[in-house]
Amino acid sequence: MKLTSEKLKIVNDFLDQEEAPVRVITLAHTLGLKVYRAPWPSDVSGKIQKDPARGGKSGYAIFVNQDHHENRRRFTIAHEIAHYVLHERKIGDGVFDDALYRSGLSDRAEVEANKLAADILMPRRLLRKYQLLFDDDAEVLAREFKVSEQAMKIRLGQYV
Repeated sequence: MKLTSEKLKIVNDFLDQEEAPVRVITLAHTLGLKVYRAPWPSDVSGKIQKDPARGGKSGYAIFVNQDHHENRRRFTIAHEIAHYVLHERKIGDGVFDDALYRSGLSDRAEVEANKLAADILMPRRLLRKYQLLFDDDAEVLAREFKVSEQAMKIRLGQYV
């Protein structure tokens, strides 16, 4: 994965924060991305696209399903940020992600985007700090980080 130094610095600054949850919309705005809610069917999670009218300084906009739970919207935003950071040249006219975070991109690109999304939402250093307070209680940690319990269990290595 090749990250530009500017994008990498911005993401790393957010991974270094002291309190959960990570402010994912603020991260998007800092990267020059605008975030919008969209009225989509439940099987569509999100999209990132080049959008001169609605995009931020980067020229890109992220759209998330307005009907999904807040935690899912947060993961979708982080996932679309990851596509921008890792796969900007592959976005083209836009990348739609379905409810299973599959798009027209390769499986490898989706795995990379999911991994970076997890790193954004549950930075390891910050998670270790919270584990000192709450041990490995996935339910409590998920609430603190505003992620699904399933995502937290995966992060903690508890999910098989």
